Amino acid sequence: MLTPVVEALGQGMLEVLDLTHPLSPESLYWPTGFPFEHERLEWGRDEAGRWYAAGRFSSPEHLGTHLDAPIHFAEAGWTSTDIPIHRLVGPGVILDISGRAADDRDAVVEPDDILAWEAAHGPLAAGAIVLVRTGWSSHWPDWNAYYGSETPMDATTLHFPGLSPDAATLFAERRVAGVGIDTASIDPGVSTTFDAHRALAEANVYGLENLTGLERLPSTGFLLVALPIRIEGGSGGPVRVAAFVEPALD
Repeated sequence: MLTPVVEALGQGMLEVLDLTHPLSPESLYWPTGFPFEHERLEWGRDEAGRWYAAGRFSSPEHLGTHLDAPIHFAEAGWTSTDIPIHRLVGPGVILDISGRAADDRDAVVEPDDILAWEAAHGPLAAGAIVLVRTGWSSHWPDWNAYYGSETPMDATTLHFPGLSPDAATLFAERRVAGVGIDTASIDPGVSTTFDAHRALAEANVYGLENLTGLERLPSTGFLLVALPIRIEGGSGGPVRVAAFVEPALD
C-alpha cells in the first residue's frame, strides 16, 4: 500500500523543493579548505557508437551544501556514520532573520528570536530540523559578497550572519535534531571560537550549511530530508537537502 506521503506526491498535493547548491569547481569552500574537483575519465562514444560516461571527484568534507557532524566540534560527538538516519528526516521549521541581516551582515539569531517563533507557532518539537533564513544565499557564488570580506581567504576578516551561542544552547535544550543555515557557517563570520557549533555538537545536534532556496518554505508544516554522503568516521560531508511542502495556492 502506498504511504500517505507517496500518495500525496502522486496526486500533486506535495511539492519537493531542492535546497542544495550543486557541486562544481566554482562551489565555495571554507577558506582553510580546497576546491571541489571533477574529472571526466570516460565521456563519449566508442568505435561502435555506444555511449559511456564515468568520472571521479575529490572534495573536502565541508564544501558547498554540507552537513557538519557533531564530531566536527565535539570530541565525543557523533561522526557522519553515527548519526541515526531517522534524525536526518523530520519536521522542518524556518526561523527568518533576513530582514535584520539585510541591514546588519553580523546579525545573529538570539534566544528571543526562538521564543518569538514559539509564541507564534507553538513549542519546537523534539527532533525538528530548524532552518535559519538570512537571505545570504543570494550572494552565492560571489566570494567577497558571500563571505562579507574583500579578503575572503583570510578567515579572520569574514562578516555574515549566524547563531549566537545562547541561541544554539536553547536549540540544544529543545532537543532539535539539526540546525541549518543559508550562510557558510552556523556561527557568524566574525566568530573565531565557533561557540554555537560547539554548543550544538556537544548535544549531538548536527549542522547544515550553505543551504539555498529557504525563501520558498513556510515557517512550519513541511518535511525535511537531509542525506549526506556516508563517510565512515567522517566529520561531515556534502548533503542533498529536500523539503516536502504543500504547493502554494495561486
